Amino acid sequence: MVKASSNPYEPGPGTLPPFLATAPNPSTLSHYVALSATSPAIASLPGSGPRLTGVPSSSDRPTAAQLIEAQSTSSRVIKRTGDILFSLAVLGLGSPLFLLLAALVKVSSPGPVFYVQRRIGRGYRDFGCIKFRTMRKDADRMLQVLLEQSPELKREFGKDFKLKADPRITPIGRFLRRSSLDELPQFLNVLRGEMSVVGPRPIVREELRRYGRRMDEVLAVRPGLTGLWQVSGRNNLRYAERVRMDVAYARHRGFHADLAIILRTMGVILFPIDRGAY
Repeated sequence: MVKASSNPYEPGPGTLPPFLATAPNPSTLSHYVALSATSPAIASLPGSGPRLTGVPSSSDRPTAAQLIEAQSTSSRVIKRTGDILFSLAVLGLGSPLFLLLAALVKVSSPGPVFYVQRRIGRGYRDFGCIKFRTMRKDADRMLQVLLEQSPELKREFGKDFKLKADPRITPIGRFLRRSSLDELPQFLNVLRGEMSVVGPRPIVREELRRYGRRMDEVLAVRPGLTGLWQVSGRNNLRYAERVRMDVAYARHRGFHADLAIILRTMGVILFPIDRGAY
């Protein structure tokens, strides 16, 4: 049986997550990228360095289901309550913006307002991740043609499941992605209990193998609408760094970490410069 940890949403003095403990203010996370590669709490990925000490081997490492069962009930209730209240507030106060963006998506190009993609959630459960549509309605068919015609694009897509100069993206879609406003509908996923406001990246099934033996730790918590990856460079980061950030959040999640990430996310939305969102 996995021993339950202390309540991550009631940290005592001196128990801030390592990537926030030395920050001069809650919104300072820029040093985390460097820390993620050196902190003893974060394991190197297979083939990239020594294994993490003090963690069970793959044969006896706890599963996602066991890790979920071991979580403190009070911490889960507090975080879930915060998710619901925050999502209701954003959807209520932001409803005019929500309707405006929906109208812009609808009139800018033929197709539905929303795009729903299957992602992997807590406990390996599939769910439909909702976004404003940012691509042409025939994007999936067009992708196959592009990959067949261009070996370079095929290699790029195989690396990160994204194309930096994706011709399928609409003009309004490019703005939505740059500002991360395309993810606003995911607050509906939060209300449905499929996501959290802050958490690891919601990934597609094809990405599971890239997390290797760390996958159970990451999928022991709900994926987040925002998280360390989203505010630390997104697609400008190497994939290994993304994995380390997701693992770090799963291990050190807490109120202070969530607050810092939410504050940083607001800056990303208000000042949509190039932070790797495409």
